[in-house]
Amino acid sequence: MATHTPKNILITGAAGFIASHVANRLIRSYPQYKIVVLDKLDYCSNLKNLTPSKSSPNFKFVKGDIGSADLVNYLLITESIDTIMHFAAQTHVDNSFGNSFEFTKNNIYGTHVLLEACKVTGQIKRFIHVSTDEVYGETDEDAVVGNHEASQLLPTNPYSATKAGAEMLVMAYGRSYGLPVITTRGNNVYGPNQFPEKLIPKFILLAMQGKPLPIHGDGSNVRSYLYCEDVAEAFELILHKGEVGHVYNIGTKKERRVIDVAKDICRLFKMDSETSIKFVENRPFNDQRYFLDDEKLKVLGWSERTTWEEGLKKTMDWYINNPDWWGDVSGALLPHPRMLMMPGGLERHFDGSDEEKPASYVSTNTRMVVPTSKNVSSSQKPPLKFLIYGRTGWIGGLLGKLCEKQGISYEYGRGRLEDRQSLVADIQNLKPTHIFNAAGVTGRPNVDWCESHKTETIRTNVAGTLTLADVSKEHGILMINYATGCIFEYDEAHPEGSGIGFKEEDKPNFIGSFYSKTKAMVSSLMLLSPHSLSVILTIMCYNLDVNISQVEELLKEYDNVCTLRVRMPISSDLSNPRNFITKISRYNKVVNIPNSMTVLDELLPISIEMAKRNLRGIWNFTNPGAVSHNEILEMYRDYIDPSFKWVNFNLEEQAKVIVAPRSNNEMDGTKLKKEFPELLSIKESLIKYVFVPNKKTA
Repeated sequence: MATHTPKNILITGAAGFIASHVANRLIRSYPQYKIVVLDKLDYCSNLKNLTPSKSSPNFKFVKGDIGSADLVNYLLITESIDTIMHFAAQTHVDNSFGNSFEFTKNNIYGTHVLLEACKVTGQIKRFIHVSTDEVYGETDEDAVVGNHEASQLLPTNPYSATKAGAEMLVMAYGRSYGLPVITTRGNNVYGPNQFPEKLIPKFILLAMQGKPLPIHGDGSNVRSYLYCEDVAEAFELILHKGEVGHVYNIGTKKERRVIDVAKDICRLFKMDSETSIKFVENRPFNDQRYFLDDEKLKVLGWSERTTWEEGLKKTMDWYINNPDWWGDVSGALLPHPRMLMMPGGLERHFDGSDEEKPASYVSTNTRMVVPTSKNVSSSQKPPLKFLIYGRTGWIGGLLGKLCEKQGISYEYGRGRLEDRQSLVADIQNLKPTHIFNAAGVTGRPNVDWCESHKTETIRTNVAGTLTLADVSKEHGILMINYATGCIFEYDEAHPEGSGIGFKEEDKPNFIGSFYSKTKAMVSSLMLLSPHSLSVILTIMCYNLDVNISQVEELLKEYDNVCTLRVRMPISSDLSNPRNFITKISRYNKVVNIPNSMTVLDELLPISIEMAKRNLRGIWNFTNPGAVSHNEILEMYRDYIDPSFKWVNFNLEEQAKVIVAPRSNNEMDGTKLKKEFPELLSIKESLIKYVFVPNKKTA
């Protein structure tokens, strides 16, 4: 049997649950090993999990992301790493249904970065990749033998699919480059320190509060549970005796139905399970059973030591003694949480304090290495911290990049806009100075989608936005709301080509599309008092007609919102399908009407400055002036593609190929220009920010 004696081990994700138990065990048992922990401190990580190791001379913590190739290569070389135990991953299945791209980024791309660094440095003697039993997919209910290590991988949800994808990369690097890889696939793990999005800690914390335990579906789903210290012992054995190129299941044949787990916890808390268990809507593709064959690891010398009763009692006692370990986790305790993944959140320190740190935070602990930001403010004001909703959207994504560039601490919202409780949890957990709402339903590929999805459109564009505004006001926080200027159309007072634009105080006159209707509602309701807003939302919920013009006189007290009316957004990224230029350059025919438009490269930084200045009210958020479709396509031809040609058609012809009419208007930019005199006209901005930069690379 081959044996491995490491010297310098890099453990990724070791401020998380399982990896922290493994790291603490190795640091305690092998003082001759140097253990370097790399963790970006995501929402389910906690430095307090590593408290037993904080004073050990063979321990070093580095705050960073496995997706940073420069950082990973630097650590491997400077720390002379010869062994990697790769735990870092997004693991909560519920989250993967709402934010699957983040799982791909962390679980597949992050793993690829690590593998490539191992290949380049050529110094790694062991690469232990931590996977999951879910890659096997659902086990037949009547199966007597569990999935063995050579069983086919049939993942059924986005989370397990990314873990299976990462496994394929690990296997490929082992075969193609001779990397000494080992893969583990484990059952469910429970015990102290676990973030309460998982079943057992969630049920325990809810039971501690005397609240009902929510069970997805009928609770008949079967799972196998291992206590965390037994799992840590398994990893210790695999580290030293695992065979290169092999896969090891870490599991138990002792299965339990979810409802039986809930009943056992009710029994420990002396609760009546009949009244304390609540059945809720099942999650998508909730596999009925996972069952592993654990013989291979037993042959290596491992066996489960902790009984279910003993482990569950230890876990319950720990949470009773450490009720505030994770701070406010009310959002995670919801029946269907959406704790969307974001690094750099609440940083929990070894001493147990919870403190928010900007991106430039550097620990004074000599064993802590945290990359610093180039932009460190010396201002006496409290540091800015932005809470952004709309992470997967175009504007929301660009906002995050701008914050990084400017050195502004930010987080993406984890709550759903229509879920007030989850928004309150976000604010209480993150304590932002400003809130940015870039979330909204615009329709894919265009606003015609909204015509057949009215419920979803109202839920986000009206109810969700107003709920966020109300919660923001309740907490005294300014909200920057990215709205739309597609709520006007040329009329007698604002004729096409006249240069007379619609002002901020003008009443919306375009309701041709359902999308514009919802945005017009929000623009009107944004100044409503909390009481009046509650009344209107109640009326809407009962599907009664609301004449917005009748309530406009009431809209004077909702003064914590800065609404930015964006129109036909454009950016220098001409490959983005949401870019107005990209859209019309791909159409077979286009109309030719002058419109106000928003050049995001110029105006999004201005929106951040508006937040810094605490500006409020409604703003036409477009570059001054108007530009027609033909004028834009002429620039496209002159700067990008000399051979480009297009064909025009009129509005009557356009109406035959679209579901909902389109808004065409010019908006008055006087208010914004007065606040920001340097703001360029639309044609100047297009040339400077879009066409000239692209001409250089065309």
